[in-house]
Amino acid sequence: MGATYIESGMATSFSARSGAPPRRPSGGRGAGLTRLRRVALVAALIVLAPAAVSYVSAMSGPSNTALGVRSVEWLRDHGAAGIVAQVEDWYYTLTAPSKGGAAAKVVPKVGLGGLSATVRRHLPVAQRPQAVRSIIAPALAGEGVWHSTRSGLGGAPPLLVTTLRDEPDYPRVFVGLAWIDTRRTQISLYAGISEPSVTLPSRPTEVPASKRYRLLATFNSGFKLIDAGGSLGNGGFATGGHTYAPLRDGLATFVGYKNGTVNIVGWSHGATAPADVSYARQNLPLIVDHGRVNPAIGNAALWGATIGNAILVWRSGVGVDRHGNLIYAAGNDQTAASLAGALIRAGAVRAMELDINPYWVSFITYGAFGALDPVNLLPDMQRPAARYLTPDDRDFFAVYLRK
Repeated sequence: MGATYIESGMATSFSARSGAPPRRPSGGRGAGLTRLRRVALVAALIVLAPAAVSYVSAMSGPSNTALGVRSVEWLRDHGAAGIVAQVEDWYYTLTAPSKGGAAAKVVPKVGLGGLSATVRRHLPVAQRPQAVRSIIAPALAGEGVWHSTRSGLGGAPPLLVTTLRDEPDYPRVFVGLAWIDTRRTQISLYAGISEPSVTLPSRPTEVPASKRYRLLATFNSGFKLIDAGGSLGNGGFATGGHTYAPLRDGLATFVGYKNGTVNIVGWSHGATAPADVSYARQNLPLIVDHGRVNPAIGNAALWGATIGNAILVWRSGVGVDRHGNLIYAAGNDQTAASLAGALIRAGAVRAMELDINPYWVSFITYGAFGALDPVNLLPDMQRPAARYLTPDDRDFFAVYLRK
């Protein structure tokens, strides 16, 4: 042992005198850092693996939504809802139109032409929508005048459309309106591929081919159920007489009854749809009640966790008039309040907001029997007019001629 010690000491002394660098003992600090990095990498892979599998699975499943939009939706559903909402808020704030400026000079072309006096005389008083009075004076030629969407439907068209400037601060902004005669139409609700996010029996996710000969229009439904309750939590969903997501009292609800009638109501029947309800779709609180704008419309928390009530963005909504007919409204650069105002001006006594953002808002009319000649209500609606003739990710409504 002594000799070994002396030889080791001599070697060390010689190395020091010769200027050679001392050898690092194996297992020192450098090796420790390398091991730490490897452990951290493995840990990160273990943590991220489920998320990666979830993302790949979501992106590879059946869908008609663009990859970028699906990616954002995946982030929203996996813990980044607040970040996505903030980015959207910044984007829409930065791209909002400037107040004032030159007013629009012509209205967007919709439908086949204004209703003639002869056609108006064929409409019973209870079914006759009045021209929508312009908010901005002077009114443009054709502004607020109802148009039929298809020829050959007789003297009382069951579906009419028009456009209106509904925001005095933004005189170039239009909202599209549609009036639906519920006595001559049947309204159906269809679930999408991924929304509502509940377990449903096998069902069509597009307009069934066997029913397209009666198809007049299709339009978007509400938020994803996880967002549809606003501050109250998830929204409810019922179809085929069965409740698949609990309904919440106080939420605006599009209700279809088994006798074929429909209504827009503030829900007050508890978690399960009554026996006379065929379907029910909830989305946030009513924006219009008793013919007036909801006094709480300034409370952003009530209008979901995505975009607040005051951000100018594509919005859509649907209401019911005092005769039980439906009124749909949609347009770019709308607030919840401006959308509510447009629906009231068109005759709605109760109304609810539907989906928002340009990718989700659609109202499509069909100019010929068999779902031929599909046309978007407004020319700048982003999705193709054939959207609901192939499987769609989101639930939607279809308007048929009543048999």
